[in-house]
Amino acid sequence: MKAFKRLVADLLYSLLAAIFFSPIGAAQQPAQAPELAGIAHAAIRVADLAKSRAFYEKLGFEEAFSMSQGATPTEAFLKINDRQFIELYPQSQPSQQIGFMHVCFESADIESLNRAYIARGLSPTAVRKAGAGNLLFTMAGPEQQNIEYTQYMPGSKHTNDRGMHLGPNRISQQIVAVGIETQDPAAARIFYEQKLDFVPASALEPEQDWLGLPGQPQQRVEIVQHAPGSEFQLFFGVSDLRRTAAQLKALGIAVQKRKSTLSIQDPDGNRIIFAIVKTE
Repeated sequence: MKAFKRLVADLLYSLLAAIFFSPIGAAQQPAQAPELAGIAHAAIRVADLAKSRAFYEKLGFEEAFSMSQGATPTEAFLKINDRQFIELYPQSQPSQQIGFMHVCFESADIESLNRAYIARGLSPTAVRKAGAGNLLFTMAGPEQQNIEYTQYMPGSKHTNDRGMHLGPNRISQQIVAVGIETQDPAAARIFYEQKLDFVPASALEPEQDWLGLPGQPQQRVEIVQHAPGSEFQLFFGVSDLRRTAAQLKALGIAVQKRKSTLSIQDPDGNRIIFAIVKTE
């Protein structure tokens, strides 16, 4: 009888081991997504490209390069550092909404990232070579908002500009967060945490939901409740708020002061926020 019980126990153990440790059991677990290298750019639709370009250049962010169709400019790339940019798109049709378009995250291995997202039941587009020469794919996020991913490649416009257009008077040298508006912030937070491996992060400003990038938790997204007339928010890191306020005042730019941040508005009313960060 004891031998029979031992046999049954051994068979049960073998069965459980086969379920949990076999390739089939492993395949049922969510694929580990590769970490992100950081925020690559924020894309903004602007009412007047020349006016917006002049504003950001006033902050010390030089135009690295631009694109056009014939004589019509279609996109300007303002450089924050060698890995981060602001992309300005002019409004070409009245139906196009002014303000935030998308955030782009940098990946060191975009093919692996794409496969990992597919394994998680997501539907990213196929990896392709974009117009500037980098690898790229996009994916629909919460509420069908576009999320973009890129991998900088040798010979691309971004890579060829390394060490160039780094204005000595840049008001900041790093984008540290991007605000993302949603109708349902709670659902968006679940998506970013469970599907994309974002992690809870300390707030640069009070309220809202703050999440750090996997692999770069000091860079964040702020998930904001959408409200009519609300503006896009882009966060820059600085080491001294008082000095930054003096720089902005010298440039003739109106500054709104809060306890831990400064904010200004670009020509379209988007909110540009400066916060002290330890990584700068």
